[in-house]
Amino acid sequence: MKRSVLTRYRVMAYVTAVMLLILCVCMIFKYGFDKGEGLTLVVSQIHGVLYIIYLIFAFDLGSKAKWPMGKLLWVLIAGTIPTAAFFVERKVAREVEPLLAGSAPAAPANA
Repeated sequence: MKRSVLTRYRVMAYVTAVMLLILCVCMIFKYGFDKGEGLTLVVSQIHGVLYIIYLIFAFDLGSKAKWPMGKLLWVLIAGTIPTAAFFVERKVAREVEPLLAGSAPAAPANA
């Protein structure tokens, strides 16, 4: 597996998690203070598009890492729970790193 598969997932996990936190703040302002309805709409649409990209990259990583369906579902759902994606991303990175090290090409031998 290429390192870029993990990197894409990690970037989208962080971006999706940050956008979800921003969306939560917007929702508080929209429903709690009756302010920022337009901003909430824009942020929610951006988060939706980014979440779809996150799903694609997470599924790609999960299929290449040969995860069981339960683990893959947990990683996919993590993008919908505020702050969960930060923790899940960290755990996934630790688990996938050894797979990347195992697929790294051997260093050339000096003659």
